This record gives sequence, structure tokens and C-alpha cells, in this order.
Amino acid sequence: MTTKAIDKSAKSDRSAVARQAAGSKNASRRAPAAPTTGPRRREATPVQPPVEGPVTKYAQLLQLLNRPDGASIEDMMQATQWQQHSVRGFLAGTVKKKMGLALTSSKAEGDVRRYRIAARRGR
Repeated sequence: MTTKAIDKSAKSDRSAVARQAAGSKNASRRAPAAPTTGPRRREATPVQPPVEGPVTKYAQLLQLLNRPDGASIEDMMQATQWQQHSVRGFLAGTVKKKMGLALTSSKAEGDVRRYRIAARRGR
């Protein structure tokens, strides 16, 4: 059985020489970076007129509800092609809860019930 003796001092000397050689390299040969001129300014975006797209069903219903005499369920059903329960859900869920608008209903003798958005006082 043969054993090899490793001289640690010789290995350490080689590592030290290698480290010195690596540290003594000349400066990078790359060209220096161009100086910056400061932050770039964005060009002003042109003001675009509002685009008039298709009128949504919500907008149609709100327009009907803002009329002085309001709108009946049947009027809203015809305007949106929704069923009665969908119109009632819109009134309760969207108009009253989500939008927080004051929705009033009235029924004259012999007439259908009409809904309208009440004007807020002080605004």
C-alpha cells in the first residue's frame, strides 16, 4: 500500500500566487459607459375626446329611472329585453345597494307601479 504525502505548504503557495496574478490584471478593456443626460421626459399624450360607444343596458335603465315620471317594470323590460326578475334585481342590487341611489316607487289609482331615482337634496 502506497501513501502519497501532500505538501500543503506548496499548495498554499500556488494559491497565493494565483490570487495575486488575478488581482493584478489591468483595468477592463471595455469602453467606459456614455454619460447619462438625466431622466427622459415622456411626450404629452394627446387629449382624446370621449368615445361614444354603444349605450349599455345599465345606462338605458338609469336614463329611464331619471325621467320625471320614472319607469314601470314593463318599460324597463322592453328597453333591455330582460325578464322581470332581472329588472327587479338590478333595482335592488345595483341601483340601491351598489350605487347607493334613493329609489322611490309610486302607484296611482288604477295605474302600474312606477320607479324613479329621487333627487338628492343638498347636492
